[in-house]
Amino acid sequence: MTHFIFRIGALALTAVLSACSSLPPSLEACAALANAPSGAATITSARFVTAGSVAGLPDHCQVQGAIAAQSAGADPIRFQVNLPSNWNRKALMVGGGGFNGSLTTGLAPLRDAAAGQAHPLAQGYVTFGTDSGHDAKDYGATEPAKFALNDEMFVNFAHASYKKVKDVAHVVMKSYYQETPAKQYFYGGSEGGREGLAMAQRYPNDFDGIVSVVPVVYWTGLFHGFIDAIKPQFEGGAMSAAKIRLVANAVNAACDVQDGLADGLVNHYTLCSSSFKVKTLRCEGGKDTGDQCLSDAQLRSVQAIYEPVVLPYPLANGVTSYPARFWGGEIQAGGEGLALWLSNGKVPATPISRQDSRIVNYGSSYARYVIAKDAQFDILTYDPRRFQARVLEVSNLMDASNPDLSAFFKRGGKLIIRENTGDTAQSAAAGMQYFEAAQKTLGATTTDQSMRLYVVSPAAHTGRAASLTTGVEAATNHDLLNTLDRWVTEGAVPADSLPLVRNAVASPHVLEASRPMCRYPMYAHYVSGDAAKLESYRCQR
Repeated sequence: MTHFIFRIGALALTAVLSACSSLPPSLEACAALANAPSGAATITSARFVTAGSVAGLPDHCQVQGAIAAQSAGADPIRFQVNLPSNWNRKALMVGGGGFNGSLTTGLAPLRDAAAGQAHPLAQGYVTFGTDSGHDAKDYGATEPAKFALNDEMFVNFAHASYKKVKDVAHVVMKSYYQETPAKQYFYGGSEGGREGLAMAQRYPNDFDGIVSVVPVVYWTGLFHGFIDAIKPQFEGGAMSAAKIRLVANAVNAACDVQDGLADGLVNHYTLCSSSFKVKTLRCEGGKDTGDQCLSDAQLRSVQAIYEPVVLPYPLANGVTSYPARFWGGEIQAGGEGLALWLSNGKVPATPISRQDSRIVNYGSSYARYVIAKDAQFDILTYDPRRFQARVLEVSNLMDASNPDLSAFFKRGGKLIIRENTGDTAQSAAAGMQYFEAAQKTLGATTTDQSMRLYVVSPAAHTGRAASLTTGVEAATNHDLLNTLDRWVTEGAVPADSLPLVRNAVASPHVLEASRPMCRYPMYAHYVSGDAAKLESYRCQR
């Protein structure tokens, strides 16, 4: 047995390597990792998983561990690393979601993966993830931000845990394969998308390529918008399913044909935003007189997310507002839309319960635990001017809004962002605003060489889009990891139009529909022919 100690900054991991290190990674090498003692980083288990044990996954060594906390009361940072026997010398860190607090294993299908698409592990990638440094199993459903009372756990959630886990994962790879990866990628959506941008901004030397899907770029502004959307719901502003259907139908009537095709999908998102006015649905006198109109309180609830959120002072990197959402995602496949995110039709519970909408749950937890640091704080009294110092502190930690990506780009880093215009969880315009800020900071030429923003309309937060009139799902899947990898390793610059697909769920996963995913600021306009075929559309402004 050969004994090595690897040190990464303040972390130390003791790895025990098999004497037969010239042999391919195997069950024996995986067992050796399981027996490895450690300092600050501990491998708690390592088991060899044979091909076929989990559908679609190959032979791999599955390693779990933890990085010790540095202060009393903080949770360790848990991680999992999956090491395929047939390694392509590339590694993929997978981002989390929401407030995290549960382990991202790196074994789930990637966001927006088409049915039948090979898992990265099956393609030879090492995959790994983390819980971001807190275990929320006892409180996450109702109080997802409770961990923020601990400063170390909040910093780990903001950015530090992903860097630490990436470094430890490289030591594990070195122990197992006798080498570190030639290429390191990050792939995440929503909170994971924010994490990806944070890595490019804070740790530009650590990743060769990043895919950031529906990223929560301006985290602080978004959560202030959540609070703005909660308050009217205590005053008669809750939105029933019938009221949400009213809004969705009105949007569709005003905007569906603007993209050249009446199909129940709003593709021309910018034109719809300028042409549809929700105030036209106001009940006479502003009182709730039935399902055919919206009261003033209900209008305030809707306007809180479909109009910009203006802060009373600049946040990190000079950001002064959070952009409005686009119309077209009010009712979506899989129960997404306003019913999931904005309102379930009832006055929010006190205390907040798991039955409340995501915006109510998240916004309340944010105000009480992240900002006020008081579980009993009355969210209806929240005023950002009273908490300016704390809000700015949080913004500087959490907002992935720094447009200066020069260090990341200089070393060859590539960044792909995907935004979904039917997203009611966060605004697709946030990614657009960030992209334009990067262009302004770095210049269009530099940005064009290393960064792409694609728009899928009117896909929801999790990526699906269904016709409001027929319920038929649109093509919304694309293998962005492959697109990124080819850009990084082959110099294959992504096209202005990439194919979106919808495959059959059942094997052999035949192609059922396709259409283009257009580079910002274009959208997919129907020209002629079969609406389920890519060639029937063109990307245009």
